[in-house]
Amino acid sequence: MNIQFKKGVLELCVFAILEEGDCYGYELVNKISENITISEGTIYPLLRRLTKEGYFTTYLVESSEGPPRKYYKITDEGLEVYKNLKNQWLSFVEGVNHVIERGDNLE
Repeated sequence: MNIQFKKGVLELCVFAILEEGDCYGYELVNKISENITISEGTIYPLLRRLTKEGYFTTYLVESSEGPPRKYYKITDEGLEVYKNLKNQWLSFVEGVNHVIERGDNLE
């Protein structure tokens, strides 16, 4: 998949997953990787930035498999940003699909 496509939607994917429930970083990577190939190193800087901007909070949970896990939880402000991003994305995709379908009809 085109790397520029991924960069543009990764933030939206993280918001969508956290809107469903709290997750730790590696879990987010696995959930996104079910549909989009990404590297683990891409998620953590994004999570740090979005947490610093106030869209997520974090808390630690003890793990029986190693050190405590840092969970991310979406804030009320994050939910508003997510709703806005989602609406923008759906509108954008609709527009792109319209252009593509129109182009297909010209052939």
